[in-house]
Amino acid sequence: MNILVTGGAGYIGTHTIVALISNGHSVVVIDNLINSSRESLRRVEEITDTTIPFYEADLRDYDTLGGIFNEHPIDAVIHFAGLKAVGESTENPARYYRFNVGSTLNLLKIMNEYNVKKLVFSSSATVYGSAPVPYVESHPAGRDITSPYGKTKYMIEEILSDVAMSDSSIEFTSLRYFNPIGAHESGRIGENPTGTPNNLMPYITQVATKQRESLRIWGDDYDTVDGTGVRDYIHVSDLASGHLAALTHSKPGYHVYNLGSGKGTSVLELLRAFEVSTGQKIPYEIAPRRPGDLPEFYADVHLANSELNWQTTKTVEDACRDSWRWQSENPNGYEQ
Repeated sequence: MNILVTGGAGYIGTHTIVALISNGHSVVVIDNLINSSRESLRRVEEITDTTIPFYEADLRDYDTLGGIFNEHPIDAVIHFAGLKAVGESTENPARYYRFNVGSTLNLLKIMNEYNVKKLVFSSSATVYGSAPVPYVESHPAGRDITSPYGKTKYMIEEILSDVAMSDSSIEFTSLRYFNPIGAHESGRIGENPTGTPNNLMPYITQVATKQRESLRIWGDDYDTVDGTGVRDYIHVSDLASGHLAALTHSKPGYHVYNLGSGKGTSVLELLRAFEVSTGQKIPYEIAPRRPGDLPEFYADVHLANSELNWQTTKTVEDACRDSWRWQSENPNGYEQ
């Protein structure tokens, strides 16, 4: 298939493109590079020994979108594009609604015009709000979502569901991610945050490279295995293979799947796994809990296992080693 990958220069997008090309698919990428780098796609081309058509543009630019669909026979879309910083979304929620929801509506409009019926959407476990663990796809979503970012993901899911009900030939899938970590085994592509990382693993690796003095752990008095927050960490390569599985799974309608490891790992457990896997000692300090943080969340992945024939193959230790390889070989990320 010829796949349009929106936001394809980002962390999960680049790893998914490698999986797509490795399995015989062709890709076209559109990305506005607000929180990604053109260098990441150059490295994907290096890894896959191919040339990737790339458009630096915003999805809200309908003329550019039309030009892409007119130039390339698109069979399906994987939709990663969007703003993703939880904290920033609370400071400027209108911007997040304009970017995330507005760009998706534009994409759906052009897909309808060119009769493209298949889409895989990059959603998030944040849509579950404070549902009981483990999170199951049958749990009600949309309640107690703590950020505008999470609300945009839920709104887009609702839009996709409604559009799918209007046409029996549509195949739309939302993949609810848990906590992606790790990097490509080559060390050539990985997570490249700008400024202070929003996620735990790049914070750990930046401490390991002495870019930061210590890791701050937010709270050690939760009712968990060691008092620190518990999350479901999934290797980004396993996450990428989940997109491939969703893309090749043919089932009309709208469907939702969790993509996670299916088990929880605490902050201190992840920290120890990193130290054992890499030999790097990580100093840390305990800080008070952050408002809105949940004690734990992790996925029930039985539905993806059974319907998509997908399962994870990499461990937390694998992800730690791959993250360290990426960070140690690229301490400043994608330097131009």
